[in-house]
Amino acid sequence: MTKTIGRLTWAVAEGYIPPASTGTTRELTSHETVCILNANDEDARVEITVYFADRAPAGPYVFTVGGKRTRHLRFNDFADPEPVPLGTDFSSIIASDVPIVVQHTRLDTRQPALALLSTIAFPLD
Repeated sequence: MTKTIGRLTWAVAEGYIPPASTGTTRELTSHETVCILNANDEDARVEITVYFADRAPAGPYVFTVGGKRTRHLRFNDFADPEPVPLGTDFSSIIASDVPIVVQHTRLDTRQPALALLSTIAFPLD
């Protein structure tokens, strides 16, 4: 049985990269991540546009997610066309040329008692 899994466009209304961390390693750095599942045979070309309350959007940030693969992308690592600012509220639209599934996760390590937030994005099509 062949079934298409996912959607082409997703929205994440919540976004915020904490400006501080208690750890010094990558594992304990506060971060915001978009987790993408591509269950299709072909690679997905993914564009992420980031929206802010007080300025024009940033992006698109362009990535490839291989066919039958998953990829976790930290907003902290986005550099081209510009870094996503720390300590700033944002939202994002994730668009793909093949159906994908998107989940959004934040690790907040500003306090010794770590906080992890995760949610499935909202499919737009």
